[in-house]
Amino acid sequence: MKAAQLSKYDKNFKLDVNNVAIPTIKPNEVLVRVKMAAVNPLETLIGTGSIKLIQDYDMPVTMGNELTGIIENVGETVANFKKGDAIYTRLPSNKIGAFAEYVAIDSAAVARLPKNLDFSTGAAAALTGLTAYQGLHEELDAKSGETVFIPGGSGSFGQMAIPIAKDMGLTVIISGNEEAKHRTLAIGADQYLNFRTENYWEILANVDYVIDTLGPSEFDHELSIIKPGGRLLSLRTGPNKRFAIDHGITGVKKGLFTLAGANFDRKAKAANVQYHFIFVRSDGAQLAKITNIIEKNNIVPAIDSRNFSLNEINKALDLVNRGKTTGKVLIKF
Repeated sequence: MKAAQLSKYDKNFKLDVNNVAIPTIKPNEVLVRVKMAAVNPLETLIGTGSIKLIQDYDMPVTMGNELTGIIENVGETVANFKKGDAIYTRLPSNKIGAFAEYVAIDSAAVARLPKNLDFSTGAAAALTGLTAYQGLHEELDAKSGETVFIPGGSGSFGQMAIPIAKDMGLTVIISGNEEAKHRTLAIGADQYLNFRTENYWEILANVDYVIDTLGPSEFDHELSIIKPGGRLLSLRTGPNKRFAIDHGITGVKKGLFTLAGANFDRKAKAANVQYHFIFVRSDGAQLAKITNIIEKNNIVPAIDSRNFSLNEINKALDLVNRGKTTGKVLIKF
């Protein structure tokens, strides 16, 4: 089978499409014939080596974190899936490989494709859905009646985070461009700020939580609007000591994370705010809960109109890196 593989970490990395063996499944795994694989900014973080302290890979490694497909075979201990099931998944971080014609996946990481999604739209739902679910339920431990603000939340992450937050009873405030206002309000956002004409830090105050999608440049502004005792969760700013402790990281790595996050932790402590960083994990049981939310609210993630073949993987990566997309970029098999 064909697979797009990384041979070494490099700031200007490229993937090679190689012929490799179809994987043999373990008793707890399912063999999936891939229909669509999503291309995410996470691919660049992996390829450049930016997250190798969190997850390092033996080379060459088949890349890709998110897919839809059809189960071709099931391991002997798998009872909840069968051949022919349509599924979607965020692959376990220690065994990625969505950019391939076939993938062996731990069945605990898989969920059935939502009924209102096809293989294309489904490929845009798993990673952002799990990020939002774990961020809101675990990192923020958000409660009904509280308020969450997501700067830059009009994109693919917000498309999943908004309905999950509303399902929890939260008030949701989003900032983004004017073009995304209508569709963002339509899926449940309570308030929308146009970032080009409104500075959220001059408008908002005493919010319970902020989920950062923009990175370190917004850290001070985000801290300034959170009430004392609130939490700031970042998808981009980087890990810290809390992240190391929560993930059982010890020794030199813990020291490096502590050092890397020290400035952010210091600022957060001065504002009486907890700073959290998330690196989303696979979880089929949580995906099944997300499926219920997707179906109940008829959530259909946006996908970019330009589909790529596996041989065009580097073009797809370049497009994602430029950020000029209208939705999730997909590799079609």
